[in-house]
Amino acid sequence: MNQPDKTNNIMQTEPLYYLKSNVQVEPLVNNWYAWHHIIPPISTALNVVDRYIPIMESYIKAPDVHSQAVKDPALKGGPFIDLEGDRSEEIRAILEQTKRVARPLFDFVEGIRQLDNLLDEKATGYYLQPLYKEIPQALKGYVELYYDRHHRPDFRFYEGLLYKSPYYIEAFQSVALTLTGCDESRPFIFTTPRLLGSDSLELKIPFKSVALDELFKMKRHPQSLNYIKTALSITDEQMHLFKNFFTEKSPKKYEKYTGDSARIRYFGHACILIETKELSILLDPVLSYTYETDISRFTFDDLPDTIDYVLITHGHHDHILLETMLQLRHKVKNIVVGKNIDGAIQDPSLKLMLSHLGFSNVIELTDLEQVNDGKGVTITGVPFIGEHHDIHINSKLCYHIHVKGYTMLAVADSCNQSPELYKICHELLGDVDVLFMGMECDGAPASWAYGPVFTKQQQRNKDFSRRGRGSNYEEGIDLVKRFNVKEVYVYAMGAEPWIRHLLDVHYTETSNPIVQSNKLIDECHEKGIIAERLFAERELFNHSLIQNFA
Repeated sequence: MNQPDKTNNIMQTEPLYYLKSNVQVEPLVNNWYAWHHIIPPISTALNVVDRYIPIMESYIKAPDVHSQAVKDPALKGGPFIDLEGDRSEEIRAILEQTKRVARPLFDFVEGIRQLDNLLDEKATGYYLQPLYKEIPQALKGYVELYYDRHHRPDFRFYEGLLYKSPYYIEAFQSVALTLTGCDESRPFIFTTPRLLGSDSLELKIPFKSVALDELFKMKRHPQSLNYIKTALSITDEQMHLFKNFFTEKSPKKYEKYTGDSARIRYFGHACILIETKELSILLDPVLSYTYETDISRFTFDDLPDTIDYVLITHGHHDHILLETMLQLRHKVKNIVVGKNIDGAIQDPSLKLMLSHLGFSNVIELTDLEQVNDGKGVTITGVPFIGEHHDIHINSKLCYHIHVKGYTMLAVADSCNQSPELYKICHELLGDVDVLFMGMECDGAPASWAYGPVFTKQQQRNKDFSRRGRGSNYEEGIDLVKRFNVKEVYVYAMGAEPWIRHLLDVHYTETSNPIVQSNKLIDECHEKGIIAERLFAERELFNHSLIQNFA
């Protein structure tokens, strides 16, 4: 990155500006919102070819059908583009560009299909070496053939090599900046590409660019417009819009926690910040921007300058949100993720993905592995079961956090479908002070997020039986009793308006996740346990911890 000479006398006299707190940042992959499954090469190829292209082709043929479908509550989350009016010509332009730039991805996906068929036909239990000569050209050198312990043939990718191949297309990546001022929901990210208006500025730079760090540092540390213009290669034609994203007014001052115990703040959805005066831990960061609103919430403005640990529970788009992660990259010292199944199509490596997006110090943990910090914190990986549609996926972890004599168990969307598992975990870890969990106990079918990774289409009744769900009342209350918790907090499960574009759900008081979580909270209250379903903003101080330090 070319940076201006800070010793230049002219620069020293230039006014300094902050990035406005309501600048919305959308990472895009060829105009589609960048979520976890369209960054790694394998899942990107499958989603582009088998999800996005069919959606765009369908819309071009019948935009009115899509317009009607998105208004039907029964079709929420379905493969329908949500745009006002007929935008088929703009969608056609995106489709044509996709087909042109993504030509290697078509060959790659076709190679996966051909290799599946080859193994079905010719891998009959005999040694596999002769079949290497028949691997489709697009996959040669990137796969290993093997039999599983049931003597069924399969293959794995050398995923690290794919990031150096034509199948990782950084040219697709860009970042759109827009001023936002309300909680109006954006279109659902799986089904609607972003058509940028005159109020949006698209930065055509890869996500790993350090120039983005320079931009996001300006949320709190001002720079001259000339400095950031040069860093981002902004043209003179773009400057009229670009300068609207900045202000000379300093942001709200962050109030560092200086107490002797710990401060816990809920930022919405599954995101919480744990702070001691020595360090900070942020779980599953999904954050709102700062603007005038009737719903009070913590935002980027309420984060410390340095985040010692970001903990990612699992690789779903509402728990590892690139939109938030890129804006935090410059202040994060360590990111902790679960270790994936090496080379498995359905379980891309979170560590590899983050590393190629410019994040350093990504730590992989498996069950019961620990991070011990010299500042009095121990983070232990705890098994995460279910929620992934019975698909073999390893890149998921619950976290047991021990800080200054206080313990928290964050289980996110883990579904306690095998109580014996957490019985063993309790025997090893002991009681906990606070349980933090989700209870989205209906969940979408397997094909909703993972459809493109399946070689064969599943029967509808089987697909809908394999829900991506968290714990219900019975499963949740078992965790409460098992770990003898003092406080229970259920996160809002998509209720906050600033994340509806991620999940496309809307619950009422009769919705099953609300009914189930209400039942759990009521029983906790009957037993004298502090319990609450959180929403938007909450500051939590563990009561037993306060007494210990009183």
